[in-house]
Amino acid sequence: MKIKSNYILLITLISVFSVGCSSSKKTSPEEYQPKGLAVGTTIENFTAIDSKSVEYSLDKALESGPVVLIFIRGQWCPVCNKHMSLMQDSLQYIYEKGASLVVISPDKPEFIEKTIEKTGAEFTILYDESQKISDYFDVTFHPDGKTKLIYNSVLGAKLKEAHTDDSERLPVPATFIINKDKKIIWRQFDIDYKNRSTVSEIIHHLPTNQ
Repeated sequence: MKIKSNYILLITLISVFSVGCSSSKKTSPEEYQPKGLAVGTTIENFTAIDSKSVEYSLDKALESGPVVLIFIRGQWCPVCNKHMSLMQDSLQYIYEKGASLVVISPDKPEFIEKTIEKTGAEFTILYDESQKISDYFDVTFHPDGKTKLIYNSVLGAKLKEAHTDDSERLPVPATFIINKDKKIIWRQFDIDYKNRSTVSEIIHHLPTNQ
């Protein structure tokens, strides 16, 4: 009877431990899946500096027209660099709609300069210090250990060096169009980093009377 009781106790402890581990895993930061702000959300003003330490204000930019807001992962990301090059090639079409383009990067200004060198970007690229803007737009996530190893070792991301903190968090490379009323009127959001907004999509969804 004593052996049987000990066996039952052991099984119970294992079950409790397993449930506890499962619950912890579900609530860990690494398991959080960002959703991105929804269309119709009213955006609060934010400020940030560009690679030249010039301050940018969303409210001020919106005085001139809608803003196309794009998040990128950093200068080390080849898909981001290709996306930015495509945006640069068609930048005039965005301007013709009365809109401006601003890109948000977790990279420090000196690393943003590398993005500019690689893509020829003439639009504003902002330093998202401590991922405050990407957190606000709910696009920030924690890559797993294997993924971070590949990014840092193979692609030369140097996330701890390039970012403000040691969290090595990254943004989903999403796109939001914000109108002069400070509302999101369109977004492209996909946790698959290979899927990005196209210039034709952006042009199609930009308002015509602003």
